[in-house]
Amino acid sequence: MATIGLSDMFYAPITESAAGMETYGTPARLAKAIQADLSIEIAEAMLYADDSAQESVREFQSGTLTLGVDDITPEVAAVLLGAGIDENGVLISASEDVGPPVAVGFRARRANGTHKFFWLYRVLFGTPSTSLQTKGESVSSQTPQIEGTIMRRNKPDSRNRHP
Repeated sequence: MATIGLSDMFYAPITESAAGMETYGTPARLAKAIQADLSIEIAEAMLYADDSAQESVREFQSGTLTLGVDDITPEVAAVLLGAGIDENGVLISASEDVGPPVAVGFRARRANGTHKFFWLYRVLFGTPSTSLQTKGESVSSQTPQIEGTIMRRNKPDSRNRHP
């Protein structure tokens, strides 16, 4: 069914035990959602025997999540990028800063009024991109985008798989 909206974009911090098992913290608002582009890469292999395909294996390899948002506050950027905030509330990011992976969730409204919910259990974000433009004869909004790499979850589910 077609979707006609996007809203309620949240992230949840991940705490990892020494054994690598994840625990998810309380979700917090990431930003107001404008756009979400989700791309998944699948590794596929075919086994041929007796001149025909006998087996096919398809496994998750990685993915990319690109979010268009209204604004990324310094507090949210500090969490996602592993950066700091100085005494004036300014985001201070160094080239060595790497943010921790987080879980990301949002929902898309369907044409029939129901919602489709998305939760990506392990996303590692990079520095947001921003495009700025002077106000000319017409006004246009400029908003940031942030891209993250979707990774396999460490914690197995009830079927002992890693979603």
